[in-house]
Amino acid sequence: MLQSRKAGLSHALATRTSLKDEELKNHTYKKTLQALIYPISCTTPHNFEVWTATTPTYCYECEGLLWGIARQGMRCAECGVKVHEKCQELLNADCLQRAAEKSSKTGSEDRTLHIISAMKDRMKIRERNKPEIFEEIRLIFNVSKLIHGQQMKTIKQSVLDGTSNWSANISINVVSAQGLQAKDKTGSSDPYVTVQVGKTKKRTKTIYGNLNPVWEERFSFESHNTSDRIKLRVWDEDDDIKSRVKQRLKRESDDFLGQSIIEVRTLSGEMDVWYNLEKRTDKSAVSGAIRLQISVEIEGEEKVAPFHVQYTCLHENMFHYSTEIEGGGVVKVPVAYGDEAWKVYFDELQQDVVDEFAMRYGVESIYQAMTHFSCLSSKYMLPGIPAVMSTLLANINAFFAHPTAATNVSACDRFAASNFGRDRFVKLLDQIHNSLRIDLSTYRNNFPASSKPRLQDLKSTVDLLTSIAFFRLKVLELQSPPRAAHVVRDCVKACLNSTYEYIFNNCLELYSTQFQPPALPVKPPKKKKAEGVEGEDDDEEDEEEEEEEEEEKKEPEEPGPSIQNLDFWPKLITLIVSIIEEDKNAYTPIINQFPQELNVGKVSAEVMWTLFAQDMKYAMEEHEQHKLCKSADYMNLHFKVKWLYNEYVKDLPSFSDRTPEYPTWFLQFVLTWLGENEDVSMEFMQGALERDKREGFQQTSEHALFSSSVVDIFTQLNQSFEIIKKLDCPDPKVVAQYHKRFAKTITRVLLQYCSILAKSFPSYCDKEKIPCVLMNNVQQMRVLLEKMFESMGAKQLDTEAADILNDLQIKLNTVLDNFSAMFGKSFQSRITTCMRQMGEILFQIKGPPNRSTCEADADAMLRPLMEFLDGNLSIFADVCEKSVLKRILKDLWKLVLSSLEKTLVLPQTNDSLGAQLLTAAKGLSNLKGGGEAKTLTPKQCVIIDAALENIKQYFHAGGNGLKKMYVDKSPELASLRYALSLYSQSTDALIKTFVTTQHAQVHDGMGIRITPSEKVRPDRGSGVERPIGEAMVQIDMVPGKDRKVNVKVIAVNDMKWQTSGMFRPFVEISMIGPFLADKKRKFTTKSKNNSWSAKYNEAFQFVLGKESTDCYELQLTVKDYCFGRADRVVGTAVLQLRDVADRKSCVCWCPLGPKVHTDETGMTVMRILSQRPADEVAKETVKLKSETRPLEEGR
Repeated sequence: MLQSRKAGLSHALATRTSLKDEELKNHTYKKTLQALIYPISCTTPHNFEVWTATTPTYCYECEGLLWGIARQGMRCAECGVKVHEKCQELLNADCLQRAAEKSSKTGSEDRTLHIISAMKDRMKIRERNKPEIFEEIRLIFNVSKLIHGQQMKTIKQSVLDGTSNWSANISINVVSAQGLQAKDKTGSSDPYVTVQVGKTKKRTKTIYGNLNPVWEERFSFESHNTSDRIKLRVWDEDDDIKSRVKQRLKRESDDFLGQSIIEVRTLSGEMDVWYNLEKRTDKSAVSGAIRLQISVEIEGEEKVAPFHVQYTCLHENMFHYSTEIEGGGVVKVPVAYGDEAWKVYFDELQQDVVDEFAMRYGVESIYQAMTHFSCLSSKYMLPGIPAVMSTLLANINAFFAHPTAATNVSACDRFAASNFGRDRFVKLLDQIHNSLRIDLSTYRNNFPASSKPRLQDLKSTVDLLTSIAFFRLKVLELQSPPRAAHVVRDCVKACLNSTYEYIFNNCLELYSTQFQPPALPVKPPKKKKAEGVEGEDDDEEDEEEEEEEEEEKKEPEEPGPSIQNLDFWPKLITLIVSIIEEDKNAYTPIINQFPQELNVGKVSAEVMWTLFAQDMKYAMEEHEQHKLCKSADYMNLHFKVKWLYNEYVKDLPSFSDRTPEYPTWFLQFVLTWLGENEDVSMEFMQGALERDKREGFQQTSEHALFSSSVVDIFTQLNQSFEIIKKLDCPDPKVVAQYHKRFAKTITRVLLQYCSILAKSFPSYCDKEKIPCVLMNNVQQMRVLLEKMFESMGAKQLDTEAADILNDLQIKLNTVLDNFSAMFGKSFQSRITTCMRQMGEILFQIKGPPNRSTCEADADAMLRPLMEFLDGNLSIFADVCEKSVLKRILKDLWKLVLSSLEKTLVLPQTNDSLGAQLLTAAKGLSNLKGGGEAKTLTPKQCVIIDAALENIKQYFHAGGNGLKKMYVDKSPELASLRYALSLYSQSTDALIKTFVTTQHAQVHDGMGIRITPSEKVRPDRGSGVERPIGEAMVQIDMVPGKDRKVNVKVIAVNDMKWQTSGMFRPFVEISMIGPFLADKKRKFTTKSKNNSWSAKYNEAFQFVLGKESTDCYELQLTVKDYCFGRADRVVGTAVLQLRDVADRKSCVCWCPLGPKVHTDETGMTVMRILSQRPADEVAKETVKLKSETRPLEEGR
């Protein structure tokens, strides 16, 4: 089918009409014989002799006067032509023919017979020496020998007859000229043209001041001699004195601008030609060209085609004969060398024929080239022909596009005046161009990479396309013709599109053919078994045959992609790679004419990837809906696609500056794989932990303080992450989703590991090393997590993934803190025992404070604690990571100080603080384990203070333990020291400290509103959640030195109190502050029966101490009166006097709270006061602050 298309295309490219035009062929045959029997190349030279003219004589060649007195010029002894000595080499006419023509006209019969005899001899010699030429002509035109012999005689006679009977009418239209030489001083010329045929001479009008004149003047001539020449000369008209003098001395008075001599014998038909203007002598300054339209009608040959058409007939018939008849359809490419090698079209014999014909009848060499190019166009796909055509067209381009410096005619105009025909050649090139595009669009079939000759033809074909593009740009002067590089690129893309479609539709077949080993040979038929063979062998062979039959019955593999599996795509990728590699290695070095614009390998990669990407994207979208394949299969395909992109596509200009899409195709599959990998990681973690537990959490090595489970877990996680890294995803958004999902996997695995450890950690706290190893494991997880965070990008990591990992790090830190605290609490009982022993030693020390002995006493007191710490910390130092050891030290530090405070300084029971304070107030406070409450003496306080310095130095350990700054700023140390500083203060000082520091005892100090009188209600509510009542109190500050305060309890409203009995609320109002031991500190109102909004209107007066009002506060406690048992608290309110000190009189609206709240300072003060059972003010204050509303209320 391809060959038939080529044949049809060839016929369409060049319809050889001359092959079927028998009349034209017959006439061309005769003219060819005539040209060859007496060729121009073998004409008789003139026999010039020096000659003296007796009358004024002019040169036959240049028409100039033969100057001088004697020996003025040269004269041919045979034909009598007279010329200048310098012009004798320019004369082309054959001496014998000219002599014969002259003799026949003058009637010199004897001389004519002599000359004719010489010409006969010349033709006989020609026929005898070159018989093969005439035989070749006969064969080319398929003429019988008989007719050929007759034609030879006729042709010889026509040559001998000469031109005595020859006559022609010549019409010459002088159209225009371009690029003439400037002869006037003004930088211009006034050109006109003279045209002479024989003795007839005519001239055009003068065009003034123009170097590119247009005349458009037509002249008619008659010629009766084939040796006549058309002498065309261009002149610059002058009308000055110099020109007039010259006119008197010689014929020519104007300046010469150039000439063109045209042999009449070379003309036929109609011609439109540009002729270059040539010099007459070496001294002539000439430039430019002239355009002529010539029409010639030869008598007797009016209907005969012009010589150019006859040459075309000759050339086409010769090409047909040498190619189809002699060559069997193969074009013979002649071997030729040199700069003129492109002008050799046939073998030597045939080339002589066409050259003689062209020389005889004036056919230009460029016309010959264009004619041969037209012939070759019918065979352009044969081996070697593209190179010939490319060279030929390149020289045609050079002829038209690169004229000589003396010719300023544009290439377009020169080509338009070509005798071949502008439209004809342009149409021919257009047809070739289209055909070449079609053939290049299937270059893999037409120019297979396995054939080096065809690859060279491919290169030549591209060169031919380039020459066509150059022709359109430089010769036709089109504005923007298609660039050859773009045309070839489009062809390559078209070929690749069809190639991809082909391999996609035939993928499995092509893959099995090219990349799979050949099938195993067919098994020979089984021989019949010999007699006596056991039946077991028969059974085995039957089973084998059944298996083979089952395999044959299996459905054949689907030819295209399937949602059931992914086998199709790796094979397609393999085929795509083979094509890209072939383009890269075989075709790119060949099509290298456009290194900056076209790289076939890169174009191949670009096209293949673009088409593959479309199909792969749609396929993955379909797979995403069904997900019938394993996630591992999708991951493997992802890796193959990534490799294809990175290897061939990544660096292409059209892809280098944009993010590829392929990671998004596989995003859901990767996330699915990560989800499955999370389950695998969880199972692996549990297995590693169980294995580690069975081995007793042994250290992995002498220098590693953690066990193997941590290493195993992170080894597995790192392996998973390495797979993600190997995906080498170029899309930051997709990478962010990978990291986010993997961060969740890490979080789940590590937190589950910690959760399992947390459940069993308390059971290991009584062991020496295992708790430390477990904490080392958590710490090592934090270290490895930080390394993984760095490998995932650290600061460049996606925000969400980074937040997940940072949150995980915080949680691991919390887990480690919890483990450390849990491990530290396991020492609580032993530290408490040490504290009791220290207390026994401390309370035995009596006497006044003595700084000189306090260090020794402190050492003695600390001996039990130090012995305990030394025994354990030495073990911890060996088995704990440094950071873990510091955590344990911190927890032990906190535990030691808090135990010291709670056991020695401020002892307490296991009851709540309120119960402790209440018990202490009643004198029932005891240390845990029994015994009476003991109060520290000043000396004992000094010893404890000194002991604190020793404990600080011990835990600091000279810089190897806790940081000095941490120890100094420890809240436990500050609390203990503050407690010691308060311990030695008086009750009044402690109460002053309590009042001035506790500003948020009830409802966080909020909700109290102040108005001028009880008639003015507050403009806002209390803002208290779940209120239990509100007390309304009027306070009047009595001026004077007595420092009195009048307090009037007006009412208590909206009390929330549930009781099954009678509700009898009353208000107990107390003044709390320093220096009130000798003053009335508490008053009580009367009770009201079953009134939840009771009005009292009872006034009381308090006398303040010597301190300012900022040191005093009023506490209102609403109670339910109960006969025979303790009254129950309904609610409490605390009012700071500093809030009303500036007002003389005001009403305070105080919401009630269930109890009094204090901070650490208030708690410490209460603890110290609770240890002073003999102090009534202390007991009363502790009791007042410890009263609480019961949960069961009045029930």
